[in-house]
Amino acid sequence: MLAEKSLEIRFKTWVNAEPARVWDALATAEGLDGWFTHGASVSAKPQGHIYFRWRDWGPDRLNSEARGEVLEAQNPSRLVFQWTPVSAEPDCATTIEFDLEGRGGGTVIHFREHGYPMTPPGLRAYRAGAVSWGEALTLLKFWVEHGLRVTPPPRTKPRRRVSH
Repeated sequence: MLAEKSLEIRFKTWVNAEPARVWDALATAEGLDGWFTHGASVSAKPQGHIYFRWRDWGPDRLNSEARGEVLEAQNPSRLVFQWTPVSAEPDCATTIEFDLEGRGGGTVIHFREHGYPMTPPGLRAYRAGAVSWGEALTLLKFWVEHGLRVTPPPRTKPRRRVSH
């Protein structure tokens, strides 16, 4: 039988940048807004806050917010916070861990999210997170390595057809 909160998500990716640059992308508002959010706020210290805001995010133009508490912050090697994922019910708080390992002139990011409850809302949030975090880490990599920003295309009004 599975433990009540046994579901977790793990990813690992290599970024061609020093850990300090990756840390800045994860633990500062400017860094988060470069690749993940639109209006983040972070106090990267234990008992600090982390706030995510998305406006017109992705193909579905998501508008959402999420808040959390920073549990650990060891610049430039470890950031841990607890939050409630956007796709989850209020009682589905999870813990996010980013461990940054300097290797070969770059950084290996070890990502872990855990604490999903074995409930229907917890399983839905787990499924959404398992898909989303892989893409998010790719966006982080492209931002840190190439400065590619996530910027949605401008909203356009539907074209009117002109008949001749």
